[in-house]
Amino acid sequence: MAGRLIYLIGPSGSGKDSLLDAARTRLAERGCRIVRRVITRSAEAVGEAALGVSAQQFVDMEAQGAFALSWHANGLSYGIPREIDDWLAASEDVLVNGSRGHLQNTRQRYPDVLVLLLTVDQAVLRQRLLERGRESLIEIDQRLARNARFSEQLLADDPTVHMLDNSGPIEQTVERLLVCIDE
Repeated sequence: MAGRLIYLIGPSGSGKDSLLDAARTRLAERGCRIVRRVITRSAEAVGEAALGVSAQQFVDMEAQGAFALSWHANGLSYGIPREIDDWLAASEDVLVNGSRGHLQNTRQRYPDVLVLLLTVDQAVLRQRLLERGRESLIEIDQRLARNARFSEQLLADDPTVHMLDNSGPIEQTVERLLVCIDE
């Protein structure tokens, strides 16, 4: 039996990286790998422990078929290494920090994907984005409006999406994540 792709999505600032860090050991105990993404953002940038590459390196990797999934968003390029297909074939579950905008393409390639939408109270999210300091106040407000519309539409259109609220303690979100994966 093949492994399962678990596709974690949510707005920037919802705590995906914090959740993955907090759940890493417990996921590993279940035989679930967390994928390290390739991003055209320097390795020194605050955020996830991704492999930072230049835009040209990314283009070259993409042309060489290095990615099972890739997309472009917010001025950056993101890639999921092709080795996830080997892990899935070896009956390992694989958790990917994905893209809401790339969900349809992911579903086409991996029809049995488990989609987890990480949400957070809008006021909490706004504060996190302000503290991160990557965007202006106008950009943050625009992002919040887009996030709200997207999440509402996704949940209305797709009853198979599991929602995880990350407004409270991270330990609670880890428990809800594990319940969704074990279902």
